[in-house]
Amino acid sequence: MKINNLEKVLEGESKYRLKQAKSAVFKEFIRDWNETSVLPLELRKKLNQECPLSITSEIFPSKTKETIKVRLTLADGFKIESVLMHHRDGRNTVCVSSQVGCPLGCKFCATGRIGLKRNLEPFEIIEQVLFFERYLKKETLLRPLLLRQLADSEDKQGYGGQGKKGITNIVFMGMGEPFLNYENVMAAIRILNEKDGLGIGARHISISTAGVVEGIKKFTKENLQINLAISLHASNNKLRSQLIPLNKKYPIEKILKAVDDYIKRNKRKVMFEYLLISGVNDSDECASELAKLMKRPLYFVNLILYNPTCFGFEPSSFERIKQFKRILERSGVKFSQRYRFGQEIKAACGQLAIEEK
Repeated sequence: MKINNLEKVLEGESKYRLKQAKSAVFKEFIRDWNETSVLPLELRKKLNQECPLSITSEIFPSKTKETIKVRLTLADGFKIESVLMHHRDGRNTVCVSSQVGCPLGCKFCATGRIGLKRNLEPFEIIEQVLFFERYLKKETLLRPLLLRQLADSEDKQGYGGQGKKGITNIVFMGMGEPFLNYENVMAAIRILNEKDGLGIGARHISISTAGVVEGIKKFTKENLQINLAISLHASNNKLRSQLIPLNKKYPIEKILKAVDDYIKRNKRKVMFEYLLISGVNDSDECASELAKLMKRPLYFVNLILYNPTCFGFEPSSFERIKQFKRILERSGVKFSQRYRFGQEIKAACGQLAIEEK
């Protein structure tokens, strides 16, 4: 797929042709230029040659099809993964990657084990979302199943009704560190958000960072209502440095200072993600330390049950989670526990990785 060539290919055409072409790609979700009749035949041939829309992919659905992982092969042969999550309230969230691999080497993360290959271009980030928009458009057989899953929900407009049937939310929580590919990520977000692009509301887009302070500072100055999330996963610097080597450069106090500056300027809530790993970061002491860190008005903790990998880590027990939450609750910390998606297809936190020989 080479939609980055679109404006260049249409340079000599009337301005309305670009608008028609964008509508075909971002609204109709065509897979081939011959699927649209508004453009002249010769122009369609030219676009198919110079701006092809095909996407090479492998799909891995969960048994319930509430979670679907896709592995996309890029033009240079590198592969990336992203995930679609169907929520019971009708939302469809895509977790996108921002890099091929990741340079951070977090101990619990499969992607970090393969290192960084390169940054993704804006159109390669967009390609992940377009793939799932096309998928939802095509897979009409999913709708009866999803309607049954939504039967007890107040919002049944996710499929089959008159509500939005495509992607509703984007999270940059896939492969890579978004703030180490800052310019390309922000360029992709503008296309995702703009009216002539995919038209996804800014408040429905979230960026998760492991704590790249320069990136948080840049992000603070953006005039976009994008959500900010911090992958914290530890309650003190010693433990966090063991799990996330980046913490040696950006310790917790520096990250929180940058977050406070962001909140002061933007008046927006910031989410702190915390993977619960058995015997590692789920003790009463960790919970008490976390509670002290999180006692600020616009801080919000998102507890995530770790999905087992081959690295020796295991998810916390039900009783341990219950006690951890009890300590946060007593301390007045605002928190939620994220529903665990995609365990069987290795699509959850820390599990997106390319199988390479």
